Order: sequence, then C-alpha cells, then structure tokens
Amino acid sequence: MRGVKRVVLVLAMLIVVLAVLGFVLENQQGVSLSFLGLVTGQMPVSVFVVVALIIGMLLGPLLSVIVGWNRREKSMTAGRG
Repeated sequence: MRGVKRVVLVLAMLIVVLAVLGFVLENQQGVSLSFLGLVTGQMPVSVFVVVALIIGMLLGPLLSVIVGWNRREKSMTAGRG
C-alpha cells in the first residue's frame, strides 16, 4: 500500500512540475510591473506568476497557523472565566 501511495505522489508531483514547465515556456513575453512606486525591470510574465504562487503557498499556511493560535488562546481564556 505504501508503494502505491508513493507512486501516486510521484506522478502527481511530475504532473505539477510539467504543468509549471509548460506555463513557463508558454509565457516568455517580457513585462515590467509597477506597484506603489516600485518598478521592476523587464522579465517574463511567468517569473512574476511563479513568484506570486510561491509567496502565496508560503503565506497561506502561515496565516492559518496564526489564526489557529489566536482561536485556541481565545477559547482557553473563555473557558477560564
């Protein structure tokens, strides 16, 4: 059973890697972004999208952990009073 799970996981990862690679290869047009007065140099669209994806994948779980801690603390203090 572990072997099947491992094969499925490897295949899923391979599909994700191929999808990202295809996206990067299809989106090579150069663009420059401007946000709050900061301007980037010309880079492919895929760079900005992949960086935004990675930041979102890091921030999402981090924020859910922080919210979870706050909820636990509130429930603990509510139980005391």
